[in-house]
Amino acid sequence: MSDTNRLLMEGLSDAVGFVGGALAGFWIGNLLGWDIFAPGYGTTTVLGIALVGLGAGLGLQAARRWRNARNTQDKREK
Repeated sequence: MSDTNRLLMEGLSDAVGFVGGALAGFWIGNLLGWDIFAPGYGTTTVLGIALVGLGAGLGLQAARRWRNARNTQDKREK
C-alpha cells in the first residue's frame, strides 16, 4: 500500500471511529435521559458530555485496533 493510501486509510478510520463513538455515546446518554444540550451544567448534562467524550475515545481506539489488526493480517499474507 502506498504512503498516500496508508495515510488516507489512517485518517478516515480514525475519523469514523471518533465520530461513530461520539454518536454512540450521545445516543446512549439520550436513552438514559442525559441531555448534553440542557441549559446550565447540571449533573446529567456533565455526565452526558463525559459519555460523549468516552464514546469518542473508545471509538478511536477501536478504529486503531481494527486498522492494526488489518495491517498485521496484510503483512502475513505477503
